[in-house]
Amino acid sequence: MKKAIIILSIIFWSVSESFSCTNFIITKGASADGSTMLVYTNDGEWLYHLNLTEAANHPGDTYIRYGNDSILQASHTNKVIGFQMNEYQVAIGETTFTGREELWDKSKPLKYWHLMHLALERAKTAREAIDVITGLVEKYGYGSEGESFSIIDPDEAWILEMIGTGGEGGAVWVARKIPDGYISAHANMARIGLFPLDDPENCIYSKNVISFAIEKGFYNPDENIPFEFNNIYNPPSPDRLKYCETRVWSLFSRAAPSLNLSTDYCRGVQGAERYPLWIKPDKKLALQDVFDLIRDHYEGTRFDMTKGIAAGPFGSPFRCRPLFWETDSAKYSWERPISSYNTAFSFVAQARNYLPDGVGGVVWFGVDETYTTCYVPLYCGISKIPEPFTKGDMKKFSWDSMWWVFNFVSNYTNLRYSYMIKDLQKVQSELENKFISEQDSIVTLVKNLYPEHQSQILTEYSSKAANLVHSRWIELGEHLITKYNDGYIKNDKGYPVQEGYPEEWKREVIKSDPGKYRIPDWNKKGNINDTPY
Repeated sequence: MKKAIIILSIIFWSVSESFSCTNFIITKGASADGSTMLVYTNDGEWLYHLNLTEAANHPGDTYIRYGNDSILQASHTNKVIGFQMNEYQVAIGETTFTGREELWDKSKPLKYWHLMHLALERAKTAREAIDVITGLVEKYGYGSEGESFSIIDPDEAWILEMIGTGGEGGAVWVARKIPDGYISAHANMARIGLFPLDDPENCIYSKNVISFAIEKGFYNPDENIPFEFNNIYNPPSPDRLKYCETRVWSLFSRAAPSLNLSTDYCRGVQGAERYPLWIKPDKKLALQDVFDLIRDHYEGTRFDMTKGIAAGPFGSPFRCRPLFWETDSAKYSWERPISSYNTAFSFVAQARNYLPDGVGGVVWFGVDETYTTCYVPLYCGISKIPEPFTKGDMKKFSWDSMWWVFNFVSNYTNLRYSYMIKDLQKVQSELENKFISEQDSIVTLVKNLYPEHQSQILTEYSSKAANLVHSRWIELGEHLITKYNDGYIKNDKGYPVQEGYPEEWKREVIKSDPGKYRIPDWNKKGNINDTPY
């Protein structure tokens, strides 16, 4: 019999340092409403078209083509929203830690984003998703760098960390379940250190996880040093600690101030203690708390990106890439926050075991950076993606595209950030509060309906929400252009006002070159600073 072939390709167009995602995981016992939550920010200068893959049955001889390789299709595949969440409320995120680059087998076409989508198509629980991912790489090989996956369902939350074998087949990996009542995070560095070898309910791993390290000379058991996955397969360095672990420190220190977490580790202090894989938050986190935690440029800390000369006159937290540079043989870098204006999209997935899947699972989806986006609720039960999330061309601006509208507003806001961000947050807060306040009513309306009736109402609701955000953001962009034109700020009557620059910033400008801006005082004699520049 002739084999059917499905060619599946997901293209990631990215620039240097674009694999800079952040994940934040909240177990159901750590959330205020009993939902398991997952945050995934996907950073990279690319326009993502959100899509929906319907559930389907497939003949036994169907194969999926990845490059020159083919893998056997499952007899049944689940409905999937993008590569965010499936119909059973399983959600997946990731961050790339790269690790030992000699273990990256680029010849293998099965990449981490393929694995995420395949797991969502084939799994009904987080644990099943781990089995799908690890089973596929064992059979077909693994073609990406070191990767940390976050995987949740309505009851459990896991971290799976994986790296290749440099062409020897399969992969090396370990997965740990986050204890209920705790939160976890990862941001481009492997986070699993010590792990139990005899607790399969809470920790599973590849058979070669230790033996491969010994074989390659990464680990010597005779030295009596405990085997830590992250130290072995992703050795830390000061530049990576600053770039990656500062984001983990920020999430943990704001969710649990009582821990008084030191900044020594994320600042590369030798011998500093690693941050724990998971912590207990000081209070249970509501959805709005999660939104607030992932909107962060280190405000209020000594790393605050809205302060200092690098922030310009109007406190902009944005820094142009590359973030690393060298001057006079010394190495430097800008801070890398959770909120990055290079983010393509992000989502907060909620999985709730006390509701039917169609309404219990919801992806709060937003384009562009977390700080300036507006999250729109997309339920598992929807049958169609809202149109503004499906449009756009990276090479051509369009008001029809949600991605382009949000990027326009975000970039324009940066011109006079400390002023315009308040206008943006007013609209953002109004819309998100509206959507959050409507959730109980939506749940009450549809939870006892048949799935097809659920789907119709949820699809209509999510589409209306997305279209409302799209139209309001176009209005916001037009408002900002009108209000902040040519360096003026229009008052309530529409008259331009000269606000000028902050006094502190002007003093910094004067300090850099005192004679350049000073007007001479003819009443004073002999002062070199009174000489015109």
